[in-house]
Amino acid sequence: MSQIDVNSVLSQMRQLTAQASMTGTETAFQSADAAQGQGVDFGALLRQSISTVAQKQTEAQVQSDAFERGDAGADIGRTVIAGQKADLAFRGLVEVRNKLTDAYSNIMNMPV
Repeated sequence: MSQIDVNSVLSQMRQLTAQASMTGTETAFQSADAAQGQGVDFGALLRQSISTVAQKQTEAQVQSDAFERGDAGADIGRTVIAGQKADLAFRGLVEVRNKLTDAYSNIMNMPV
């Protein structure tokens, strides 16, 4: 099993978010890049990222429910893509959580 490079995953998530975004607003990942060196509120960035993942999961569920009901305009392609976007966002968030947990464990195990 290979190691997943978190920076690579985050850059891919930024690219996908930019492509999927239909509005002109900045995402949490884009605003993090713009604010480097200016001091970023990590808690706010994390909350915004979690909110984005929850939104993607909600959108995927709505698409799935519409497809299951046979609503007009609901097709399998959009449903699968929405599900994959939600899955990718969630996996990225889990990897970030794992890295934060590892960093915390390493710091706590350092000799004083």
